[in-house]
Amino acid sequence: MFQIDRTQNRLRRLEQRRFSDLNLREREHLQEWLAHQPDALGEELLILQKEFDGFADTRERLDLLALDKHGQLVVIENKLDDSGRDVTWQALKYTAYVSSLTKAQIIDIFQQYLDRHADGGNAARLLCDFLDVEELDEVVLNPGHSQRLIFIAANFRKEVTATVLWLREHQIDARCFKVNLFSMAEELLFDIQPVIPTPEAADFMIQMAEKENEEKSAKGAQRQSHALRQGYWTLALETMRGSGVTLYENISPSNDHWLSAGSGLSGCPYRLIYLKKEIRVEFAFSRPIADENKWLFDELAKRQQQIETAFGHELTWLRLDGQKESRIYFAQPCDGYDQEQWPSFAAWHAEHMKRLEAVIKEPLAKIVRAFKARPEIS
Repeated sequence: MFQIDRTQNRLRRLEQRRFSDLNLREREHLQEWLAHQPDALGEELLILQKEFDGFADTRERLDLLALDKHGQLVVIENKLDDSGRDVTWQALKYTAYVSSLTKAQIIDIFQQYLDRHADGGNAARLLCDFLDVEELDEVVLNPGHSQRLIFIAANFRKEVTATVLWLREHQIDARCFKVNLFSMAEELLFDIQPVIPTPEAADFMIQMAEKENEEKSAKGAQRQSHALRQGYWTLALETMRGSGVTLYENISPSNDHWLSAGSGLSGCPYRLIYLKKEIRVEFAFSRPIADENKWLFDELAKRQQQIETAFGHELTWLRLDGQKESRIYFAQPCDGYDQEQWPSFAAWHAEHMKRLEAVIKEPLAKIVRAFKARPEIS
């Protein structure tokens, strides 16, 4: 890795460092870095547990247990300067152990992690949010033999890479990521790159997995949900137009449990939410950079009393520390699948979205001007 010296128009090689030379350890350092920043592995992963030891008749511990966006379990094994010879055998054992975990067990494992490491939270709700589903009944967690393995080390021995390549030939999703440390003056830089498979091959695999997921989504419980959502959103959008709500004029009915409309600030939509047990109106901060979302949320939260007074109800303000998105919403419990009640639900959506847009629009415009004027945004 090189630093660009613009004054001399030259490259300056950064010094590569070893974990051991810096007294950095696997559990206290590398594992913690990845537990708090799992997207360093190039995809959205939800950490379910670290140092997981919930195996019958054994005291072994796997480093990190995660879930991907398709509901598949991911076993992550970390090494430092050298992968060692036996990491693949170790990871295969762990993967075999977790292959039998049920949905209820996964929820319980995640709840234990939240209670111990994240100051609590509702595991089932957070899993739904991560998987973008209304209820966990709509998805299969840990399906079949689709468990995945990720190996992380600064250097991989041939016996490890050969085993990983063999596993991939037999449709086991095993991957290797190489980590490097570099020093630049007083700073320490961390670099992690996929080596098996190559990024191009990984993109192809992701596309195929998405295709398979789309095919599965047309079956079972989702088939009914999609039909209901299409029907409800058709009615709700007609009600919106009849009530003078212009925000959704160019929006079409969807299979999803939400409909989004732009606010004028990229990545910050107004959303209508239609769930089996609840309807909501909300405003979301979902820009690609988490710090931007938190800054915008905090600025709007300074006007919470003014906004809620104008809205006529208390709103729920979710900063969602540790997650990329933040949101504000107002909800109404209901039996969302009772079609006889749909006209009243649609009227509720129209009335409260109209109110929400009205009370947020002006303060949001002021915040956006301040946001764009920040030196780091220029």
